[in-house]
Amino acid sequence: MRILLFGATGMIGSRIAAEAGERGHEVTGVTRSGKDGTLAADASDADTVARLAAGHDAVVLAVSPPRGGIEATESLLEVGRGVLDGVRRAGVRRLVVVGGAGSLEVSPGARVVDTPGFPEDALPPVRAQVALFELVRDNADDLEWTYLSPPAVITPGERTGAYRTGDHQLLSDGEGNSHISTEDYAVALVDELQRGELTRRLVHVAY
Repeated sequence: MRILLFGATGMIGSRIAAEAGERGHEVTGVTRSGKDGTLAADASDADTVARLAAGHDAVVLAVSPPRGGIEATESLLEVGRGVLDGVRRAGVRRLVVVGGAGSLEVSPGARVVDTPGFPEDALPPVRAQVALFELVRDNADDLEWTYLSPPAVITPGERTGAYRTGDHQLLSDGEGNSHISTEDYAVALVDELQRGELTRRLVHVAY
């Protein structure tokens, strides 16, 4: 499989690149800076996305929003619009988005992003990811998209190959911890790329 990966050197993107490469897939890494052997490109530019995506089997969007300010949402939405438009022009139907946990529910109808006492300084990127999910959900029925939400905590760790999948309800383990390693998140994402079973929906992965 030929995979175009935006955000290839980030904490999650780098693990996705490594996991896909280990399985024999051809990964074209893209970053804004072009560092570490990646292609330099702006994912919000639909023309550029279309040019780079041509000939690929799937596109993975692993771009993080800015950490602060109201510009976080608009910045990530610009990327989302550019990628949606670009993959269409390139004729690529498979799109997997590295999402956030903000859209998940801690109880029926109560999302993580709306939790009372949620740290104010952490809200901008969380809200941005919620907006990106809504953009894809509402505007990509013609694509085979998957929005892959991590749990509340995702950090570098061990690759075990074990994970659970769910939908909108936040998953936690027997001790009440909602977490996964970036390595096992990457396993789940590449598994879904290969299987293509969970499309046009949000998918939640966690231990």
